[in-house]
Amino acid sequence: MLKRHARAACTALATAGLLLAATGGATASDAPRPAAASAAETLRTADAPPELLAAMQRDLGLTPTRARTRLAHEAEAGATAARLRDRLGAAFAGAWLDGADAGTLTVATTRAADTAAIRAAGAEARLVGRSLSDLEAAKSALDRAATAETPVRYVDTRTNTLVIEETRPGAAARLLAATGTDSALATVVRTAEAPRPLYDLRGGDAYYMNGSGRCSVGFPVTKGATQGFATAGHCGRAGTTTSGFNQVAQGSFQASVFPGNDMAWVAANANWTSTPFVKGSGGANVQVTGSVLQPVGSSVCRSGSTTGWHCGTVQQHNTSVTYPEGTISGVTRTTVCAEPGDSGGSYISGSQAQGVTSGGSGNCSSGGTTFFQPLNPILSAYGLTLKTTGGDPGPGPGDPEPGGTWKAGGVYATGATVTYGGATYRCLQGHQAQTGWEPPAVPALWQRL
Repeated sequence: MLKRHARAACTALATAGLLLAATGGATASDAPRPAAASAAETLRTADAPPELLAAMQRDLGLTPTRARTRLAHEAEAGATAARLRDRLGAAFAGAWLDGADAGTLTVATTRAADTAAIRAAGAEARLVGRSLSDLEAAKSALDRAATAETPVRYVDTRTNTLVIEETRPGAAARLLAATGTDSALATVVRTAEAPRPLYDLRGGDAYYMNGSGRCSVGFPVTKGATQGFATAGHCGRAGTTTSGFNQVAQGSFQASVFPGNDMAWVAANANWTSTPFVKGSGGANVQVTGSVLQPVGSSVCRSGSTTGWHCGTVQQHNTSVTYPEGTISGVTRTTVCAEPGDSGGSYISGSQAQGVTSGGSGNCSSGGTTFFQPLNPILSAYGLTLKTTGGDPGPGPGDPEPGGTWKAGGVYATGATVTYGGATYRCLQGHQAQTGWEPPAVPALWQRL
């Protein structure tokens, strides 16, 4: 492990016939429903702060106008891909974005009959031989037997293959043989870099563990009346004490998992208050409004206490990485650079929290590959509530509560079902619910059944 010491305006795709589930006519018993917001409105892409747009201009070569357009495209495409995944079921083989403005969404399927529906939804259709679920099942078998000689495995939806990175010739072949996995499923990539944890209450600020090692705050959270933050599990174990960027006593790790996952949370003492911000370029505050995970090809920016603010794109979700300390699964692979001390820091897409820095290879001089632990599983595992800005204040004193199983603060995975106002809804994109994101009002996140 590396340890850093204290010294050392777009057209909404969702309007192009994306309601894939038919709804019947209204009846007298139907209660009025809130006006549905577009995905871009739900994720508030128009409110992207100048420092985020400036970093996207620097790292992705975009003007501020094109950066705003890209964020809106990404929001709408994420909702479209989620609806198509729900409709295609077992035939779904992945989705990704292309183009400088992320203006092209491609959805892959193993069933030729699906291509017309994909095109009708405004996406490009790709007919492939293997479903995403089949490839991920094969990856799971590899994950159980992988060593540091095959440090990274992921499903590349663009090529419809399972990619294995190897540090020694023949390592991937031996892994395939040991697990009985068909070599035709795999693409082998040689790599000279071995990922490792990036050691070193605003996201991206420094904190210190037991007075020495340094990591970065992921996202400020609350648990009841307790303030704190989510971060990487490899930064500390339960009971590890922390001090803040100013070396003032801060709190302690309450729970931590590493390897397996790379997740933890720190409870702060009464001197610290969680804020809904990530430290952006030049120290400016970047607002956090939610935690909707964005699709492959989306832009993403990272804040860390060593290298500050950098941007790139999402390459693959649900990647598995074997560090010298063991394997972690379910992380997201990105083109964003990072260095020791950035560990635990924030990844954000637009204003949507994505995850916390786990590890990677390379650096911010020559470039590199990094991985983040998605945030929603951390919130769910530890019963945390992400600190966010804005949002609807909720029902007024005379407004009725519609009832149902949906709750603000609940963490919902793709495919989860809830009831709200007498109707049933299925989650299309994983997120932590908040007031103002009731299922009828956000079709980007919920499909009425």
